[in-house]
Amino acid sequence: MKIDGMFSHGDIADMDRAVKRAKFLEDTGFDAVTIAEISHDPFLPLAVVARETSSLELRTSIAVAFARSPMTLANTAHDLNAMSNGRFTLGIGSQIRAHITKRFSMPWHKPAKQMRELIESINAIFDTWYDGAPLAYEGEYYKHTLMTPEFSPKNTEHGRPKIMLAAVGPHMIRTAARVADGVIIHPFCTEAYLRDVMLPNITEVLAERGKSLDDFEIQYPVFVATGETEEQMEAARKAIKYRIGFYASTPAYQGVLDVHGWGDFQPGQRQLTKEGKWDQLGDGVTDEMLETFAAVGEPLDAARTLKSRFGDIIDRIQMSTDIKQETVAQQIQIVKGEAA
Repeated sequence: MKIDGMFSHGDIADMDRAVKRAKFLEDTGFDAVTIAEISHDPFLPLAVVARETSSLELRTSIAVAFARSPMTLANTAHDLNAMSNGRFTLGIGSQIRAHITKRFSMPWHKPAKQMRELIESINAIFDTWYDGAPLAYEGEYYKHTLMTPEFSPKNTEHGRPKIMLAAVGPHMIRTAARVADGVIIHPFCTEAYLRDVMLPNITEVLAERGKSLDDFEIQYPVFVATGETEEQMEAARKAIKYRIGFYASTPAYQGVLDVHGWGDFQPGQRQLTKEGKWDQLGDGVTDEMLETFAAVGEPLDAARTLKSRFGDIIDRIQMSTDIKQETVAQQIQIVKGEAA
């Protein structure tokens, strides 16, 4: 299992801080740094960090796919991968309709089908750049049929970057298995939902492609409630209860609650958001819910929980750096099976 760290909002806003964080992650034993597209561009910081690191993988988790064309995504992914000597992975997600149409002013179609065509388009472009195939992709939403030598990158020695797709519902899960190199699981997930809902869909579609889970990467940024003092533990528990309550208010995520018989919890959370009672979203999240969604406990105990729950099915997991560096290093050893 590989261990990913992440950039905070502050890291992304300050390139000196981003470089410092990336070097810390590399020195501590993390395999990658991930960056989410929230209030800043997700690609530019990775370009800076690529020049200041040597082994740390660089991953968007996620960049908003429908805010861009397949060609721009292909260009950016190629350049970052070449710049980092093959260390970049393109992680993308759909976002929701309101953001795509009202924030980015871009078209929104049937999201699973649109995402399938977008990834197929990028792969068709990569086929042209890396393998010399003619560019001839024609879908319902995307068409790419023109690529001249002048516009094809020549520095292709590091190969094509991998494409990871964020998914929650069955349609997008199956899309990831059908056209992507791996799936990024939403933090609002549980071991039961992963094993009982997601994996059967993934393995079925992979089998249709003549592939197995060995050919497919599963990335899961699991909630972790930990700390080195009682105050830190309590703050972490409260923060994650809020995140669980926030995500539970989204109708699209109700399927996760249904697996545990908690579907009736969603309408009340939705009502709180309609009334603007954001500070109350975590109040109804029980300790049972918290411990189902998150690895809870002192740092090393939380690491052992992650290992026992997901060591056989997850390829990548995300861990926090809000505790001492030596403790984080011990957590990494536990999750990777290098320590008791």
